[in-house]
Amino acid sequence: MQLAFLPIVLIYLYTHSAPAWAYLDPSTGSMVISAIVGLFASLALGLKTYWYKFKRLLRRAKPSPDEPPTGKAD
Repeated sequence: MQLAFLPIVLIYLYTHSAPAWAYLDPSTGSMVISAIVGLFASLALGLKTYWYKFKRLLRRAKPSPDEPPTGKAD
């Protein structure tokens, strides 16, 4: 019975908060922008790494010129 009131209490707490009266200085904006750019750069690096691993997995192994052919001759 008490768990039924939990969503109501959480909604009340999230919607009836007091003003923060916080100050955001100009460097905060550049910090947020650099964090977003860093996030995109790390995601791009991760995608690139796994893309090359995926391509290498799908690539067929080419026989080297030193190895004899494996097929039977008729």
